[in-house]
Amino acid sequence: MPSFILIPGAGGMAWYWHRVVPLLEQAGSEAIAVDLPADDPSKGLDDYADIAIQAIGSRPNVIVVAQSLGAFTAPLVCSHQAVRGLIFLNAMIPQPWEAAGAWWGNTGAVEERIREAKLRGYSPQFDLSTYFLHDVPEKVLRGGPQRPREQSDSIFGQSCRFERWPAIPLHVIATADDRFFPLEFQRRTARERLNLKVQVIPGGHLVALSKPEELAALLLRIGQEVLRSHAGEAS
Repeated sequence: MPSFILIPGAGGMAWYWHRVVPLLEQAGSEAIAVDLPADDPSKGLDDYADIAIQAIGSRPNVIVVAQSLGAFTAPLVCSHQAVRGLIFLNAMIPQPWEAAGAWWGNTGAVEERIREAKLRGYSPQFDLSTYFLHDVPEKVLRGGPQRPREQSDSIFGQSCRFERWPAIPLHVIATADDRFFPLEFQRRTARERLNLKVQVIPGGHLVALSKPEELAALLLRIGQEVLRSHAGEAS
């Protein structure tokens, strides 16, 4: 069974994955949610990657899952030889040497978000409730931290220092009701940047909090496919 290394998005809170981890473990997989010092402006992408690589340790058959901004840490982690595959989740898929701050303009993400909001009749002005929390159960939010960890702005000015994607299976998961990165935008970005189609499940941007069962089931299926493929190549 795969070991999942779960990288959160902006804010870097391992708590984001707390509903998914037990579901993966119940299915026989190991699941490690990485906690990142996202509010420390002295820490950068290399530091984030080092934390994830330390979590991998000597584990074999690792699948990295990167949510949102976590995609900028993922290519640095995937240099580790134990990584068998990478799964993007509602992700800011980077180009080599791209900075996260430049990603928005390079992809047209803000314009797509505003266009979708006007089309669907909710506010184009960003706020947490409308864009991140609209489908997260209230009881889940009550059980979480009183204040989400802030994301240091310094991370957005750092280039994602990798030359090319590693020769491992890459998969893209997008959610049907993500208001922050609308589905059609994610489809276009995955096609243009990775030449991949997305796999779609229900839920909004924070799907690990709102639809953990659906997400865990798909992660397990992809993880098993990746390991079967690796075993076939090794035989």
